[in-house]
Amino acid sequence: MTGDRSALTGPLGRRLLAAFVLVAFSSVVVLTVAALVATDRGLASAARQDRQRVAAQVASAAADGYARSGDWSGADLSAASALAAAADARLVVRDTGGVMVWPGRGMGPGAGGMHGADASAPVVEQPVDVGGQRVGSVRLAFPASVPAGRTVAWSWVAGAAAAALLASLLVSAFVSGRLARPLVALAGTAHRFAAGDRTARARLRAPGELGEVAQAFDTMADEIVRADTVRRRVAADIAHELRTPLAGLQAGLEELRDGLRAADAPRLAALHDQSLRLGRIVQDLADLSAAESAALSLRLTETDLARIAAAALAAQRPRLDAAGLAVSTDLDRRVPVRADPDRLHQAVGNLLANAARYCRPGDRLHVQARAEEGHAVIRVADTGPGMAPDELPHAFDRLWRGRDTAGTTGSGIGLAVVRELVTAHGGTVALDSPDGGGVTVTMRLPLAGGVTGSPSG
Repeated sequence: MTGDRSALTGPLGRRLLAAFVLVAFSSVVVLTVAALVATDRGLASAARQDRQRVAAQVASAAADGYARSGDWSGADLSAASALAAAADARLVVRDTGGVMVWPGRGMGPGAGGMHGADASAPVVEQPVDVGGQRVGSVRLAFPASVPAGRTVAWSWVAGAAAAALLASLLVSAFVSGRLARPLVALAGTAHRFAAGDRTARARLRAPGELGEVAQAFDTMADEIVRADTVRRRVAADIAHELRTPLAGLQAGLEELRDGLRAADAPRLAALHDQSLRLGRIVQDLADLSAAESAALSLRLTETDLARIAAAALAAQRPRLDAAGLAVSTDLDRRVPVRADPDRLHQAVGNLLANAARYCRPGDRLHVQARAEEGHAVIRVADTGPGMAPDELPHAFDRLWRGRDTAGTTGSGIGLAVVRELVTAHGGTVALDSPDGGGVTVTMRLPLAGGVTGSPSG
């Protein structure tokens, strides 16, 4: 309850509580008014029916008195007067000419005419019929006091309204606390995380979308921490990659400057190799930056994906042969796409270069281009060492390298460039590595038109 109270003291908690209370109060007021109006009308209808019943009884008693005497002058109206008195009503009896015949001869109970009656008192008039002929009328004036049933009904309705309002207040406070508490806790966690506490997590069990938001925040925080870790590791790796050729280049230049070594061809070739290594790393970083902005610089045209794959394979053939790979292809069918040929050539070339870098001599490499279910597909599959299952989700991360690549040159940018280029074309790329070894990279792009059987050349 302490957490709920603290949540209710915040701006969101107060607003939620005020909104719930307003809705509950409005509902209780409307229902109470409706109940009071319905009760009042019901009681008024019952009172009218009761007055009509009494008037009918009084008229019947007056008709009996008239029938026994034959006229109003000798009629005994004491029974009619007693019925009126029992109903606390004032009785007036008139003949057909409108002459009052009761009260007149001695005032009995229920007599007294209309004198002193409240002007707002309900009055009921009923004809007196004898033998099917009207002989006069009775007029009853009932008291204007509020019926006892109305007071009782109103007290019950008021009590129920008060109980409902109290219950709604308690429920509103509980629900407001339940809604505001996770948000307050999540906001506090976000502030701690932004302040540098990378261990801050919400870890909330909240209902519905609130729980999903809390879980999404924790997942986001985990990804940020992982990305920071990768970034630090990548920065260290890049520094190491740059430091080694820079140190060799610097040492060699100092030797030449100080005259310790002659500037012969072998020494200059070694220094040139170090500069090439630096250039490759810088070029990899430039390629990644260019790939990330590829969507802004694509030159789209109708082209053949199989022809692009064949051209990339031809460009990488010397490197693949030097790595001792047995290459097979399935590129004899035209696969039309609307794309930038140079960018796709770069993407396929990166996949082939990765295969040459990480596969072992004697491994096989298969390159395939085909149309599948409305997509243009390129698969580059090898029988190399493969990747561990826990490394597959990170294969396309920028500057990421696997555990078993420490002795292999490269900056871990190639697959990240491939993903950026394929995504810029509206496609997808996936990597699979079965337990038996090997890696299969599948690129899927939107198919541009019909597929024919003509060779790609």
